[in-house]
Amino acid sequence: MVAACNFCPFVAREIKQDSIHYQVEVSVDLATCLQSLSDECERLNNTKNIETTLLIFPQGFPGFDDYLELVSLGEKLLKKQGYEGIYQLASFHPLYRFAGSPANDAANYTNRSVYPMLHLLREESIEKALQNYPHPEGIPERNIAFARAKGPAYMKMLRDACL
Repeated sequence: MVAACNFCPFVAREIKQDSIHYQVEVSVDLATCLQSLSDECERLNNTKNIETTLLIFPQGFPGFDDYLELVSLGEKLLKKQGYEGIYQLASFHPLYRFAGSPANDAANYTNRSVYPMLHLLREESIEKALQNYPHPEGIPERNIAFARAKGPAYMKMLRDACL
C-alpha cells in the first residue's frame, strides 16, 4: 500500500519513469492466472524499462486462503522457471492478514489492497534502490508502527480512497 509505505521514494521514482506495468487478469481459473504471472515475467524479460508489474485479479480470489494458494503456487512457478533471485513476488489482498495477527490489526493494511494482486519486482532494482535508503532492514517494522499509530480506521480510509 503506497500511502503507508516508508519505501515511497522508490515507488515515486518508478512512477515518474513510467516503469510500472499494470495487468488485469479477469479469469478466475488458477491455471490461467498462473500463466498470466509467467507472461508478466516474460514481459519483464523483454521490456527492460519496466521495473515492476502489478498483476490485478478484480474477479478472482475473494477468499484469503484461496489467494494464499495462488501466492504459494506463484512462488513455486518462479523458482521452477529459474526466476529465483531475479524477480521477487509480493502479495496484496483486501483481507490480508499476517500470520498470528488479529483481523483488526492495523498492520495488516500494509498489505491490503482494493483487489487481490501480485506484485512482481526486479530484485536487482530493489537492491539498487536500497543502497541509498537508510536502514532498509527496518522498513517492515516502520510500516507496521506507522499503521498501528494511525489505527485501522485511518488505514482502511487510505485503502478505500483508491476506489
